[in-house]
Amino acid sequence: QVQLVESGGGLVQAGGSLRLSCAASGRTSRIYTMGWFRQAPGKERDLVAVIDWSGSNIYYTDSVKGRFTISRENAANTVYLQMNRVKPEDTAVYYCAATRDPFTLQISNFGSWGQGTQVTVSS
Repeated sequence: QVQLVESGGGLVQAGGSLRLSCAASGRTSRIYTMGWFRQAPGKERDLVAVIDWSGSNIYYTDSVKGRFTISRENAANTVYLQMNRVKPEDTAVYYCAATRDPFTLQISNFGSWGQGTQVTVSS
């Protein structure tokens, strides 16, 4: 069993920055790929960014390319999401997720989830 705990959410003005963290505990040896997802009110949960164990495979959804950066620190079992030049449309609950899959973009393949952290961007 893997436990994930997100932190770093909050209220930020448009154009500002925020850094989300996700700490993993438990059977972390079973984690290979980690990702960030977000869910806005009344919408489905969408993929934001994914990173594999080595960090050599990274994916960003188009709307965050050039603004967000995903990274991980394996020694600390932590993954980060640096959010720069945020926009009101980035407002959502952000979830961290993990999977044993080598690299996947399928939300259904992520078996471990955090409780989510709220990010609100004011205009």
